[in-house]
Amino acid sequence: MKKLPPEAIRFFEQHHTVIVSSLDSGGRPHTSVKGLLEALPSGLVRLTDLYDGETSRNIRKNSRVALTAVDEHRFRGYCLKGHAAIIPQEKFSSVHLRSWEEWEKRLTKRIADRVLRNIKEERKAHPGHPEAELPKPLHIIEVKVDEIVDLTPR
Repeated sequence: MKKLPPEAIRFFEQHHTVIVSSLDSGGRPHTSVKGLLEALPSGLVRLTDLYDGETSRNIRKNSRVALTAVDEHRFRGYCLKGHAAIIPQEKFSSVHLRSWEEWEKRLTKRIADRVLRNIKEERKAHPGHPEAELPKPLHIIEVKVDEIVDLTPR
């Protein structure tokens, strides 16, 4: 595993979601958005997976993935490449459960932040709170990072 530098950890944790790229059985890329649970200095990244869909099927067949987060306003980003594993709820350890509880806290904060931002900016917002309507995650995706790509232009 490749250790994650503090600036990469901060960057990923500021972005509550990441784009996950996996490979299907034909070797074609598939991308989806997943919620970030945590990025650890050791090079382990944990994500929520709400659906047992194509991403999880791909990971079970080929563990190679890339995680991407970008900030289009600051023109910065990172791509973390590595191997992923699916951790089902019945195999959660106390570490996974703490990550899960943190996810629920972040979800509540995201809803509150969205409401406040929309009021402050007088935005016409989504009529509901999409995050509150999402299903509970079925499992956690754990990624062991092998390579870190800084996407910030030099």
